[in-house]
Amino acid sequence: MRVLIAEDGPVSLHTLKALISRRDYEVEAVDNGDDAWRILTQKTPPRLAVLDWIMPGKDGIRICREMQERGRDPYIYTILLTAKSDKEDIVRGLNAGADDYLTKPFDPSELIARLRAGKRILDLQDRLEEMATHDSLTGIWNRHAIIHILQGELSRAQRKDAGLAIMMADLDNFKKINDGYGHLAGDAVLCEVARRMRRCIRDYDSVGRFGGEEFLIVAPDCAPDNARIQADRLRTVIVETPVLYEKKEIHASISIGVATVQEIMEFHTDSILSVADVALYKAKENGRNCVEVECV
Repeated sequence: MRVLIAEDGPVSLHTLKALISRRDYEVEAVDNGDDAWRILTQKTPPRLAVLDWIMPGKDGIRICREMQERGRDPYIYTILLTAKSDKEDIVRGLNAGADDYLTKPFDPSELIARLRAGKRILDLQDRLEEMATHDSLTGIWNRHAIIHILQGELSRAQRKDAGLAIMMADLDNFKKINDGYGHLAGDAVLCEVARRMRRCIRDYDSVGRFGGEEFLIVAPDCAPDNARIQADRLRTVIVETPVLYEKKEIHASISIGVATVQEIMEFHTDSILSVADVALYKAKENGRNCVEVECV
């Protein structure tokens, strides 16, 4: 796990870096608050930060306060390091958003123990977030998360006047798979279909389990012709190879309804989902294992 150290004293900075690096942490060290803020506001910042209270540029307490105001995503566990030891100062630091507090001169073993505690909290938070946003069976985004992603992409497309496509994919005759092979086999098919979809979509697309045997793919910056091509590629990757379960080959296919929006004004989530649902219904009526596209 990456750790940021911000300390303006060169001796203390060197000591902290050597101490923490020996514990298999990846350490980034700076001697001022402005550089610390730049690193902490990167797209993928360190998850642990040891910040000196008083240093050039932004001081540690200001960084904690501004991080709290911005909302931490991902969450960064911060330890304030300072010579201040009055109870009022400790309360002030914690109220500013610091997670922990260590007074100078500090005991090295205590600092390492507090870092370990911070890492345990971050690991627990990551597991809870995974459970809250991912489908427990397939591991892809759950319904709530994929709808949230769709809402964000609709807003982005509206701001940038860009196109957007969504694909509603439904496993064909899934009840027959459950009835013929058992529900565990059905679960295995769902997992394999999700895995193939995740590998097939573009890096900036998103796939989630919309419910039961239904999946939703959000594809930003996607014109209607490209959306059809992508959807048919998804359909092909599912149908061309049977799912192997307990030495049995289970043949599966999907029907896909695609909704594409090129001029997004006041188009809402429910509206585009309804369009994709209509297209999916047409695909089912047309014999399944096919793609239907509706342009808005």
